[in-house]
Amino acid sequence: MATKTTEIWATGRRKCAVARVRIKPGTGKVVVNGKEAIAYFGSEALIGFLSQPLAVTDMIGKFDIAANIQGGGPCGQAGALRHGISRALVKYEDSLRAVLKNSGMMTRDSRVKERKKSGQPGARKRFQFSKR
Repeated sequence: MATKTTEIWATGRRKCAVARVRIKPGTGKVVVNGKEAIAYFGSEALIGFLSQPLAVTDMIGKFDIAANIQGGGPCGQAGALRHGISRALVKYEDSLRAVLKNSGMMTRDSRVKERKKSGQPGARKRFQFSKR
C-alpha cells in the first residue's frame, strides 16, 4: 500500500531550461542539482529572483525546496525554478493562485533564442548589400 507523502511536484520552464521542483514543509532549505542554491547560482540577485514566489505569499522559511534543472544558462534556470516554485505553491494551496498570477509568476516566459537562418551570419543580421 502506498504511503501518503507531503511532497508536491511541479515543473517550471524558461528559455531552454526545465526545472523539476519538489517542495515539502521544512525550514527553507533550497537544493538545486544536489548543491545549495547560493553555491549553484553564485549570485544573490538570482537567489532573490527565485525566492520571489515565496516572498509574495509569505511562505519564506516554511518549505524545503529540491530541484533538478537541465538546459539553459543561470538566468534561464533561475526563471524556470521560479516558475516551478510558483506552480508547486498553487498545488499546495489553490488560494495563492490569484496573488501569484497578479505578480506575473504563473506565466511561462516563452521567449527563446531565434534560430540562425542559412545564408546569413545570424538570426536577423544580413551580409552587407553591395550594388556593384
